[in-house]
Amino acid sequence: MKKTVTRIILLLILVTFGGAMYYLYQKNAEDPVTYETEQASTKTIVKKTVATGSILPLEEVLIKPNISGVIEEIFVEGGDYVKSGDLICRIKVVPNLSALNDARNTIDETKINLDDQLRNLERQKALFTKGVISQVDLERAQVTYDQAKQTYAAANKRYEIVKTGTAKGYGNAANTEIKATVSGMILEVPVEVGNQVIESNNFNEGTTIAAIADVDKMIFEGKVDESEVGRIKEDLPLEITVGALEGKIFNAVLDYIAPKGKEENGAVQFEIKGTLNKQDSVFIRAGLSANASVILAKADNVLAIKEALVQYDDETKKPYVEIANGEQNFTRKEIELGISDGIFVEVKSGVSETDKIKVWNAIVTDENM
Repeated sequence: MKKTVTRIILLLILVTFGGAMYYLYQKNAEDPVTYETEQASTKTIVKKTVATGSILPLEEVLIKPNISGVIEEIFVEGGDYVKSGDLICRIKVVPNLSALNDARNTIDETKINLDDQLRNLERQKALFTKGVISQVDLERAQVTYDQAKQTYAAANKRYEIVKTGTAKGYGNAANTEIKATVSGMILEVPVEVGNQVIESNNFNEGTTIAAIADVDKMIFEGKVDESEVGRIKEDLPLEITVGALEGKIFNAVLDYIAPKGKEENGAVQFEIKGTLNKQDSVFIRAGLSANASVILAKADNVLAIKEALVQYDDETKKPYVEIANGEQNFTRKEIELGISDGIFVEVKSGVSETDKIKVWNAIVTDENM
């Protein structure tokens, strides 16, 4: 009986000892969890939103003809600088047969009237010589003849204008010579010699001969989503980056936000415009794609930490971090935050540059590696 009890006790001791050894082995086999730390640093934090668009001239003038015809000669090309009044091209008029026929008929009609008034004047002169009519009647006949003569001359000029686009005595006023109306750079000449052009009138905007703009006055024109438009306002600073000009940043000011949005691809977009502070050493071509960073807020040289280090209390929702006070020992500390750029956040109080802040993503170390 005593041997049986002794064996049971020994067996229990062995089982207990074995279990303890197995537990210690398992604990030693587990990889220890360690936490890295980071420190706050001084940074300039910019809170911004980005709009996509392009660079365009502030004012672009389209040169259109005031007479229809065919381009006979072009004197400029894209990139040329012109002054107001400089000749851009010359047009050869292709007369409209109906208008030409009407003008020809008008000449015939006025010639008939002129001949009739000439005969009447000669009769009046003969009667005046005989004393039959007064001086007033003779002068009246002379005036009527002069008017008929003037009408006949005007009909001939009208015929020449319909036929050739100009007439003798008009000089620089000829419709066939298309001239610049403003000074600036020729952005494009969308026509070539031999192209037919249509005059600009009340019923037709006409064919564009050239586009002229002052390239020293450029703007950014882009669009922002409806989710962002409520965060921006006029006079906010912009930072413009142009894809074709790497490393160049152009400052601008937001001048215009469209009061009405337009739906594009299922989203409502609002147009914005900003005037560039152009650098004289850099030539920006009109139409280049660009991105505008709208500066919503900016904090220069402030204490900042990575936003991923910040935790929030489940009840109070106040932000806090854990500060190291020993080897893998951390103390919770509430902080006051400022603006954030999505990666770094300004810390107004709660930590210093020397504090070591716990990185919440635990790193598992493998001693066998």
